[in-house]
Amino acid sequence: MIIIELLKSMRPRQWTKNLLLFAALIFDKKFNNPDLTLKAFLGFVLFCLISGAIYIINDIKDVEEDKFHPVKKNRPIASGKIPIPVALTFGIAIILLALTFSYLLNVRFGHSALVYVLLILLYSLFLKHIVILDIMIVSIGFVIRAIAGAQVINVSFSTWLLICTMFLALFLALCKRRFELVALSNNASIHRKVLEEYSPSFLDQMISIVTASTVISYTLYTITRWEEKRLVYTIPFVLYGVFRYLYLVYKKGEGGSPEVLLLKDKSLLIDILIWVGISIFILIKWF
Repeated sequence: MIIIELLKSMRPRQWTKNLLLFAALIFDKKFNNPDLTLKAFLGFVLFCLISGAIYIINDIKDVEEDKFHPVKKNRPIASGKIPIPVALTFGIAIILLALTFSYLLNVRFGHSALVYVLLILLYSLFLKHIVILDIMIVSIGFVIRAIAGAQVINVSFSTWLLICTMFLALFLALCKRRFELVALSNNASIHRKVLEEYSPSFLDQMISIVTASTVISYTLYTITRWEEKRLVYTIPFVLYGVFRYLYLVYKKGEGGSPEVLLLKDKSLLIDILIWVGISIFILIKWF
């Protein structure tokens, strides 16, 4: 059925990125409030719809390039399973509907959702072809998610939380670029033009810088949490998670789909679940 293919085009696996909307709820210790938890969940759903619809529009724009990609050619739009007019109408309708409900949920949250839509659409149209800026825009998209998560429950967002989010997003985006460059080899620039501006050594240097920045910023964040300094005990799990991801990128040749690795690699998944569990325990115990 065409509706199933449309849902596939929204890439549900990548909706895990929107879990960032719960960050403010957890680290501001509001998860014991049912009303705010419901608002955070609704915000998560709306961002899933928005990001999914943008994936559809992006696939429409890149349909010709995707037809020659070893993996993307199997996507519903590139393979011709969904007529482009149908996909475009569906994508625009979902974006407009989700934005409307975003403003009804919370005006400031609606503003963030609108900024996210405009930014990612600009990225899809031409910003993704500008070296370095393409990666930074992806990172900003994650930061907007974190801000939106704070706005939907009407709390102030932590500057350190945004910094940690930015560096983590840069880390994942750089690893993804490296995977694409190595996996596609000489055909890399055909599938993503900006890749011709990168090289493995250049990306390795940036990954090294961002990896260190990610760990240091998280460490400083835990130290500055005066009431919950015991969050420093979660640092080893962050280190393991980063090192495990680097291992998967450099030794196993993975990293093209962070959302898939999160669910596929048991060691990484267990580490993240333990980190989340310990963080919540610390925040609850010293509430």
